[in-house]
Amino acid sequence: MPTLYLIRHGQASFGADDYDVLSEIGHEQSGALGRWFAQEGIRPDLVAHGTLRRQKETLTGILRGMGLELEPEEHQGFDEYDFGGLLKAKYAAGGAPEGLMTDHKSHFRTLRSTVAEWQRDEIAGPPEMWSDFTGRVDTACRAVMREGVETVFAVSSGGAISQAVSALLETPGVHQTKMQLQMKNTAITRFVFTPRNTYFHGFNETPHITAANADRLLTYA
Repeated sequence: MPTLYLIRHGQASFGADDYDVLSEIGHEQSGALGRWFAQEGIRPDLVAHGTLRRQKETLTGILRGMGLELEPEEHQGFDEYDFGGLLKAKYAAGGAPEGLMTDHKSHFRTLRSTVAEWQRDEIAGPPEMWSDFTGRVDTACRAVMREGVETVFAVSSGGAISQAVSALLETPGVHQTKMQLQMKNTAITRFVFTPRNTYFHGFNETPHITAANADRLLTYA
């Protein structure tokens, strides 16, 4: 059955001046996933990513690990929401907690509460409305799950992938955030689809990360 592999990007550069660049580990994760796909005989006939550098670099690493050269489609709907922009809107008058972009605990605690407010339309002047975010994620997924395609790799981000799952399962927004906060770098989420239906078939899988390499390659940010 046709399958969409939604793949979260590799580890980015949390705490650096530019988050949107894969770390050394992120490049290793991407190559390891590509080699696993090749080993399993899973070959895409369509590949895609959003507009973010970390997504593009991840797909490049996967294809290199597979020994493939394919021209990807780019869909803005696979992009992550602008968390930095949400924070600026929420704390426009000041009062932002310390260490938001350098301390993991502070970052994820604030992300949880901020996204909940965003989902309830309680943040004034966000860079993107919650309804627009959910709409573009849905549009991107529908664009690649099209007739005539059997195997799709789409590299996206934790928030967008979690929203795609949440929408498919028709869960409240709070579950989108819960899924996002447990998503691993280069994890695979799978949808199988027909022209009439889409089915949830796997979440947050990392078969390329084993006991032998987990200490280095298992990351979440």
